[in-house]
Amino acid sequence: MQNKKSIVYAFVLFVFGSLQLLKAQELDLSYMDPNLPIEERVELLVSQMTLEEKISQMVNSSPEIPRLNVKSYDWWNEALHGIARNGKATIYPQAIGLGATFDPELANRVASAISTEARAKYIINQEMGNHSKYAGLTFWTPNVNIFRDPRWGRGQETYGEDPFLMAQMGVAFVKGLQGDDPKFLKSAGCAKHFAVHSGPEADRHHFNAEPNKQDLYETYLPAFEALVKEAKVEGVMSAYNAVYGVPASASKLLLSDILRDQWGFNGYVTSDCGAISGVWNKLKYVKTPAEAAAVSVKAGTNLNCGGTYKSLSKAVEQGLITEEEITESVSQLFRTRYKLGLMDEDLDHPYFKVGKEHIHSDANVALAREVAQKSIVLLKNSNNTLPLSKDIKIPYVTGPFANSADMLIGSYYGVSPNLVTVLEGVADAVSLSSSLNYRSGALPFQKNINPKNWAPNVAAESDVTICVVGLTADFEGEEVDAIASGNIGDKVDLRLPQNQIDYVQQIAKVKKGPLVLLIASGSPVSLEGIEEHCDAIMQIWYPGEQGGNAVADVLFGDVSPSGHLPITFPKNVAQLPSYDDYSMQGRTYKYMTEEPMFPFGFGLTYSETVLNDLKVSTAKMKKNDVLNITIDVANTGDYDIDEVVQLYVSPVEVTGNIPHTSLKAFKRISLKKGATQNVSFEIESDDLKVVNTDGEKVWRKGAYKVIVGNASPGALSERLGAAKQLEQTIVFK
Repeated sequence: MQNKKSIVYAFVLFVFGSLQLLKAQELDLSYMDPNLPIEERVELLVSQMTLEEKISQMVNSSPEIPRLNVKSYDWWNEALHGIARNGKATIYPQAIGLGATFDPELANRVASAISTEARAKYIINQEMGNHSKYAGLTFWTPNVNIFRDPRWGRGQETYGEDPFLMAQMGVAFVKGLQGDDPKFLKSAGCAKHFAVHSGPEADRHHFNAEPNKQDLYETYLPAFEALVKEAKVEGVMSAYNAVYGVPASASKLLLSDILRDQWGFNGYVTSDCGAISGVWNKLKYVKTPAEAAAVSVKAGTNLNCGGTYKSLSKAVEQGLITEEEITESVSQLFRTRYKLGLMDEDLDHPYFKVGKEHIHSDANVALAREVAQKSIVLLKNSNNTLPLSKDIKIPYVTGPFANSADMLIGSYYGVSPNLVTVLEGVADAVSLSSSLNYRSGALPFQKNINPKNWAPNVAAESDVTICVVGLTADFEGEEVDAIASGNIGDKVDLRLPQNQIDYVQQIAKVKKGPLVLLIASGSPVSLEGIEEHCDAIMQIWYPGEQGGNAVADVLFGDVSPSGHLPITFPKNVAQLPSYDDYSMQGRTYKYMTEEPMFPFGFGLTYSETVLNDLKVSTAKMKKNDVLNITIDVANTGDYDIDEVVQLYVSPVEVTGNIPHTSLKAFKRISLKKGATQNVSFEIESDDLKVVNTDGEKVWRKGAYKVIVGNASPGALSERLGAAKQLEQTIVFK
């Protein structure tokens, strides 16, 4: 009897297997034909998937489907300032440093170099069968959330506090990542985190942001809109938090009404990692994983970084979502994969043949050094302390980050065999006759232990003391990464750790020569109590693998500093509104009424910039007119420089919630010593509209000042050494 059952069972299996084989033979494999349009290939492929197969492809770690020749793929990849978490790669300065260059063309070159390196690494990974996380081509970068509060630990990932600057840099970066082929993507960028997301990190999974419509459309959305409309960014990442009471990943307003319907977005939307789970278990918007999955897909989130979408089959059973809706959502993911060439092996793809020689190439290393040079901001230079002579007899390099490789890399970094510390850069630059000394002198974050610390006293014997202080991504960063701040990634205040302040003050009491302070951080640092003791101060950010060489290039005058602050440096937290308040009043240079320590856009060079002959095309401008502005920019000093010419528009009378002033254009130019260059700007009338309380761009009549300078408008900029600004009043009719 048992044998008969076994025979029957074997027969059933044989029949079932034959049916499956027949079914497989009946597959329409034309979706593998690279000559067909991508849209047609996607439809042919997805239409032959089972419901479970479709659902399996909607999580970041998507498994293979052997019967359809679909390989496994992990969508989670990072390239914030170089390929991250995937082995050897060039490490460029952190994003905030790139923002300080005010150079979109440079941002484009960096992103293009990153994507070329990424293609080379992807080819090698495929040959090795490595389909793991961080080994793909869908990069979840850039972060274009506004750096609205300097306490935010992840502000270092952004290009600064200004929506216009953020948009210009972000668009250029995305274009560099994605390439210029009309059909295929070099790699896929992703604008994150959509939207109204900039801390506090401790509350990011729970808070509900309810900005007024004016702030939403004036501040929080413009960079995302620019990346969608101008850069055609392929991906958008939804944020953890809720907006107007609805989780961002489940927000029809954000993902359907604004992103797709208003802006015409035609890419994929991914959740932040774990955000779909948060829809039900943290934000309590729905009660079950199935409900969270259904409401997120229906709102427009195609991909779940996490595993909650595995509950979609249960959601279908419960009538919460249809298979047709799942089909539509997963189809978008395969459009992206086809555009990247991930579905083809031997396709004549313009980015398929990139050699390993592009990985951490000499050209990329040189580019990392150039970016670091251009990102450094000279904040103070009393009595022309800088540049230093390479023949200085007794230079002293000290401070907790003078010999730190960890300080160079910021957050979301790769691995480089060529990390150059400040000490190494200085040691390589100075003359062999120099008696260079080094002591760390202070611990990064903890109380200095040795009561008989001799390190400050070395300054009493030195011709110059170069002290490197600041923070690292251990102190400021993402909720899950920063370990030393005591505030889950964010800063409690803007001061340096007290032991570093004490150390600088100890040096100041005994120093023989000038004290040059180098500040490494991804955010504004208050210098109250130490600024007056320093002869020169440079903000070096997290300068990447060539940071030490770039710092030395600037210190010793091979390159004049040319970075400008992409964010206001307040004096202290007392000047800031409550961190969890998403109103823009009192925030950033556009709305701040108190005088900060250093203003937005500020940065000195080793020369002197003089502005002359401001010309504005009209004194009375009407809607639909074009405003043309020209100005002569002269370098009257003794050094060749790069300068950032900035154009602001300020209402003569500020009423309501409109900004006090707004950056409308900027140009980075190179000027030989003694040279003058005529710089022109063309401003469309749409760019001069203001956002009203309903979130609408409107033409606001009245008198405005057109102001051109090399820092944001105000007496403080000129008092600190910026060029005298020129202005002209015009009337909007």
